[in-house]
Amino acid sequence: MSDTQWPHFTAAELTCRCGCGRLEMDGRFMALLEDLRVAFGKPLPVTSGYRCSEHNAAISITGPNGPHTSGAAVDVAVSGEDAYDLVALAKAAGMSGVGIKQHGPHHTRFIHLDTLPRAAGQPRPTIWSYK
Repeated sequence: MSDTQWPHFTAAELTCRCGCGRLEMDGRFMALLEDLRVAFGKPLPVTSGYRCSEHNAAISITGPNGPHTSGAAVDVAVSGEDAYDLVALAKAAGMSGVGIKQHGPHHTRFIHLDTLPRAAGQPRPTIWSYK
């Protein structure tokens, strides 16, 4: 990934956090995320980017094939009014999945964004909240 291609995001924040070093973000998703960041006009710190299958299975109920393993999903640290604004912009930009976690301490709040396609039992576009 080139930092000049997507200047608002770094390889460090998008690389799998398990230590495997894999960074397999989808180019179309990243272009959309970059456009969304520009429209939002504020930082979108990525708290979870690409996840290898093993890492995703270890930390997520989505198992070894969750959204983050596709390279077309991120979680960004945002809360309050900014979260409200981001959800509206994300929907308008064409994000097909928006997950909202806005309870608990502010530093643990995030918005999940993805561009996964419609699949059996997984209608798209969709929005959900985390417990």
